[in-house]
Amino acid sequence: MKSYLTVEDILQRKHFEKVEIAAGKEGLHHHVKWVHIVEVTNIGKLLKGNELILSTAVAWKEKKELFISILQQLIKSNAAGLCIEIGTYTSVIPHEIITMANKAQFPIILILKEVPFVEITQDIHTLLINRQYDMLASLEKHSQVLNKMLLSMNHYDEILKVIYEDVQAQIILTFNNQENHFFPEIGDVKKSILLKAIETERSAILSKYSIVSAPIELLGEKYAELLIISQDRDLIEFDQLILDRTANALAQFFIRELFVEEKRRVEETEWVNCWLDGEETKASIMENLAYYMPTVSPKGAFVCIYQQEEQKKIINLTYFKLYFRSILEQRGFSFLAIEKHHSVILIIINERQSTDWKKRVNEAISKLLESELERGRVESKPMIGVGKYVENLEKVSDSYQTAIETVKIKKSMADPANSYFYDDLHIFRVISILNRQLDLQEIVMEYLEPVISYDFNHNGKLMDTLKAYLACNGSKKETAQKLFIVRQTLYHRLEKLEQLLGTDFMTHEKRLAIEFMVMSHEFILASNQEFSGIKKA
Repeated sequence: MKSYLTVEDILQRKHFEKVEIAAGKEGLHHHVKWVHIVEVTNIGKLLKGNELILSTAVAWKEKKELFISILQQLIKSNAAGLCIEIGTYTSVIPHEIITMANKAQFPIILILKEVPFVEITQDIHTLLINRQYDMLASLEKHSQVLNKMLLSMNHYDEILKVIYEDVQAQIILTFNNQENHFFPEIGDVKKSILLKAIETERSAILSKYSIVSAPIELLGEKYAELLIISQDRDLIEFDQLILDRTANALAQFFIRELFVEEKRRVEETEWVNCWLDGEETKASIMENLAYYMPTVSPKGAFVCIYQQEEQKKIINLTYFKLYFRSILEQRGFSFLAIEKHHSVILIIINERQSTDWKKRVNEAISKLLESELERGRVESKPMIGVGKYVENLEKVSDSYQTAIETVKIKKSMADPANSYFYDDLHIFRVISILNRQLDLQEIVMEYLEPVISYDFNHNGKLMDTLKAYLACNGSKKETAQKLFIVRQTLYHRLEKLEQLLGTDFMTHEKRLAIEFMVMSHEFILASNQEFSGIKKA
């Protein structure tokens, strides 16, 4: 079904039996959306594009400059063509007009026999309305065919075949991983030409290719793009509407395939558990990766733990993994995932250079937390811990242990949002180890008990002052500004700290010890451990 009319189609109608094409023969393929009778000189603002103009030329008669102005307005407005009744008001088309129209491929048709314009408009408008009705019927039929196919189809080529039969133009499906699929299949040289045309000619004013496109989105993320590209005809609204419906059908097919794929991944759970526990050899790891993830080329790996509060559970785990997978794949990662104790444990495999892996992971996590999934489906912000990066896949168990340690440490930190990475925890890793192996609380009290007791008994701010003074490297001016207090108040507090900690508390070795104990004190407080031994004065 041809859903559009061209100037050439209209010239086949009965009212155009006696016409002459004076200029712009190469533009006879222009689409016609409507027919207008124009007898005024200022017409640019009256047109929306693709109108076929009928005129007796009474507005300009033999005034060449006025005729040129009108032609320029028509070309700029993307009119389909100009039909002029010859005889009553004009008999000759100036050479300049012919040259201008030929250059712009703008058809000028001379009507040699007098015909009532109202009969032409009635005929063409009736034809256009019927074509519009046929187009809607065709779109409905197209949608029904696609819906029926989705129940049993096995490959997206079946959908591409349907749209090709409707539009009779080259179909290209481009995926985010730079893979391109052509229907019908063509040679490599022509593929290269068309891909270059897509990149360079979309913005061209007069492109020799006509291109329409529609994104294919899965779970709010762009997964692929569907394009129609033609060199033989201009693509119109019907092509775009067909394309949009086909893109929706492809999105449904791909999401179904991804859900099936995700269910298949459940089989991976037992093997992934063994890998996390360090029970897999390099040979078995590579063998299983080749089976479960045949296209992956690992350059390293790390473990990420995504954990909700104990009483809460991730709603629709399959949906979560599909969404996070789409985010990570765009940034060069693939992953295997299992669920344990309200946590999702992901072995994330890096397929790019390792120099910027943390930056890419940060981007992915930020995207996940900002998503509609997180805002609407998960009530509280999750705890996320990323273990150390390992290039040797046999060492994934080490990354797993450090990811567990990261989550534990972040739960005990006053500000757990400062980083997701084990590598960035620095001194807190040492504090965590000491807290497990020693009575860290007792050591902290050995250094800080006088200050803690003073604040407890006098509702003081000495601990806050000490922390700020250390952070500002002993700068009194910066400390006062940071605490929003005057210098005299700060001097009074520092004198009190010297009485409690000793006048040498800012000497190098003692300062390092006190600073370490301040951080340990915050760590223990955040762990909800109660301090003892604080006596009232």
